Amino acid sequence: MAAWVPSDALGRRLLCGTEYGTVRYVGSVPPTAGIWLGVEWDDPQRGKHDGTYEGTQYFKCRHPKGGSFIRPNKANFGVDFLTAVKDRYTVNDERDVQHGTENTLVFGKKTVEFVGMDSVAEQQSQLNQLVDISVRECAVSHAGQKEEISRTCANIRHINLSKNLLSSWETVTAIASQVQNLETLNISENKMKFPSTSTSVSGAFSKLRILALNQTDITWAEVLLCAPGWPALEELYLTSNNITVLERPDNVLQTLKLLDLSDNQLLDGNQLHLIAHLPRLEQLILRNTGISSIHFPDAGFGCKTKMFPSLKRLAINDNKISQWSSINELDKLPSLRSLQCHNNPFMDTEKNPETLRQLIIAKIGQLEVLNKSEILPAERKGAELDYRKIFGNDWLAAGGNWNPEKNKPSEEFLAAHPRYPSLCLKYGAPEEGELKGRQPLTLKNQLLTLTIKCPENPEQKPVEKKLPESMTIQRVKGLLYRLLKIPGSELKLSYESSKLEGKEVELDNDLKPLQFYSIENGDCVLVRW
Repeated sequence: MAAWVPSDALGRRLLCGTEYGTVRYVGSVPPTAGIWLGVEWDDPQRGKHDGTYEGTQYFKCRHPKGGSFIRPNKANFGVDFLTAVKDRYTVNDERDVQHGTENTLVFGKKTVEFVGMDSVAEQQSQLNQLVDISVRECAVSHAGQKEEISRTCANIRHINLSKNLLSSWETVTAIASQVQNLETLNISENKMKFPSTSTSVSGAFSKLRILALNQTDITWAEVLLCAPGWPALEELYLTSNNITVLERPDNVLQTLKLLDLSDNQLLDGNQLHLIAHLPRLEQLILRNTGISSIHFPDAGFGCKTKMFPSLKRLAINDNKISQWSSINELDKLPSLRSLQCHNNPFMDTEKNPETLRQLIIAKIGQLEVLNKSEILPAERKGAELDYRKIFGNDWLAAGGNWNPEKNKPSEEFLAAHPRYPSLCLKYGAPEEGELKGRQPLTLKNQLLTLTIKCPENPEQKPVEKKLPESMTIQRVKGLLYRLLKIPGSELKLSYESSKLEGKEVELDNDLKPLQFYSIENGDCVLVRW
């Protein structure tokens, strides 16, 4: 007896054992008898060829060995949504009157006991109470009978449909249209077909706030075609979709607050200009997108851009940004408060992580959190004062002057240090005495090995740290704040010399370096707050 093949099998998703694939061919493969399914596998290692067998091409694959043929009886075409829900949130009606067995309702791995649950209606009411449903990896392929979901699970608000057998966006719409108050939907890891032309706007997603479409092979053009149906969307996750080119969203995605484009190799950093006018976008995640530079051409040195007006949090980790000029550009963002920028080539230009952090803080004036670590006012002040001093001689050489009438630093200097004039306004121009004997930033001064102790907090164990003797007390406090998890602005520092036991010297001037106090190797820094 021949295995049943769905009439719409071509293009559908299937499971064969634990392997996912898409049907690319249905028919005979001479000289063998019977029906075969030509499958393009998600994992090319599961395949044998590119759809060509014995010199005849039956279908095409993206990978030269990504396809093979299987018999229909090996294919699992999946189940409808409600079947998966009932299987996952199993209702057991095993009644044992003699032994008094109680009925149970299983929510995932959690079993809840219900006494006297003696009718289908009562069991049904339990499914009706479900708000948050996960049917990940449950082989869901279609919506099922019309209105059955809305009758059975009327209170659903959050659905996880990731890694199933959804073949088209129409199937997702058919499920969502039966969930009146749907707020969160995750359909990641479903290789599905999306609309290629404008479609009539469905009300299925009218209340949807969060949508995850990671690893679905969706393009940005397809996102924009679907977006009119997402009038209230606030968070959109689009990681690992091979999105390379962006387009300007016209009258769509206007409510969006978070956009994640990580692991898509964008053509270049200028692609970001096309999404720069989303009015409510507060968080943009661009990890591993291949961008090598960031530039906001509408704003000059020291000015704010009109792009990304609401952007507060930006993640650009794991990219190819090699020039500090891109970090300078981030100061143009009017609302930026948090930045993640680990694993970019520009960070290799400075081997001392403490100095690197200080440079970024000084270059982006409104930043409050850097690489998930809070920037306290004391740390910012120290970073800005150090920056003003470190580049003071460069400022003078470029035409800077203590006399405001003669102060005309070159365009090249302002391009490299756009915040320098504002730091001079904030703290005053660096004095000549401050700049004498300054060593270049890249030359590391002698390191002092110091023991950090908290005499009034004995539970805090002593810590040994190596610090440059040129490090200011302000920067030492910033370091200790992160090391000891205490507010830097409240710290009181002193030190004990290893040569003069019992004598304590207060470190009372935040702007002075450690060497000013004649601190030596082996001395002990005492921390109080």
